[in-house]
Amino acid sequence: MGSSAGTARAFWLRAPGSGEIRVVPVPRPRHDEVLVRTLHSGVSRGTETLVFSGRVPASQYDVMRAPFQDGRLPAPVKYGYLNVGRVEQGPPRLRGRAVFCLYPHQTAYVVPSSAVTALPDEVPVERGVLTGTVETALNAVWDIGPLPGDRISVVGAGMVGCCVARLLTQFPGVRVELVDVDPSRAGVSSALDVQFAEPDDAERGRDVVVHTSATSTGLQLSLDLLAPEGEVVDLSWYGDTAVELELGGSFHSGRLAIRASQVGAVSRSRRGRRTPEERLSLAVELLRDPAYDCLLTGQSAFAELPDVMRRLASGELAALCHGITYDEEQPCSA
Repeated sequence: MGSSAGTARAFWLRAPGSGEIRVVPVPRPRHDEVLVRTLHSGVSRGTETLVFSGRVPASQYDVMRAPFQDGRLPAPVKYGYLNVGRVEQGPPRLRGRAVFCLYPHQTAYVVPSSAVTALPDEVPVERGVLTGTVETALNAVWDIGPLPGDRISVVGAGMVGCCVARLLTQFPGVRVELVDVDPSRAGVSSALDVQFAEPDDAERGRDVVVHTSATSTGLQLSLDLLAPEGEVVDLSWYGDTAVELELGGSFHSGRLAIRASQVGAVSRSRRGRRTPEERLSLAVELLRDPAYDCLLTGQSAFAELPDVMRRLASGELAALCHGITYDEEQPCSA
């Protein structure tokens, strides 16, 4: 077999709006690499559905490249980054361990040992796929720098918004409200121990508003909720969608601010003292909290992924984090 250990199956975006399962080669792991058999992966509703629909601006093709992406945007491309598997071959400290990796949807793969993070025994593999999302939320909290007594709203009760809200509840005296147009998200908010409101009932005069809805309406609401001198921290990625705002009201007189937060770089407040690897390890530790299980809202088999992605992108299939399950099989076929 030469340098190949065999083959695996991987999900590829063949063309915008159309995915398929392909057989791909898996190399033999070297001394500094691990061979991982996937147990569970998750679909990132925001970025992955934008990629699936071909809505990434050409100017952002390189910026939005996933860590272990094959191919090039818009397609054909192998894209994804929420993967938990078990190490079949590798260093003794990792062999047999469940690990998180920023890898696409594939039944088995080989990566450097440094690219995987072992899950604590208390973190089930299903919850472990949220590691990348919690890492994004952690970076945002570092960007926010909450202070005791802060009044903070999170607009958009998707995966990222919910994780940010949960982390903010851990700060003494911080009052958090999760805002969403979907009243059914009140149940998720309750499970996270966060106050919930629909837009018309959302509290005003907020010190900080975290925006995650990726809509102009949500961003406008975020500005409208701020107290004078307040700030919106925007985690949304809008793809090729134009954003329209009304800035003739209190934006100027209230000295309001909008600032982006993005996980591609460690927050400036921690960049000199934390590496991306340390940030990811902390995200895994934070997942000991079972409250995050409420974000796992559905599962499908790996073979169904092409249709699942189509249904998620169209809105036909509603989910926060939709999990993908894998057969209990040998990692590679010779």
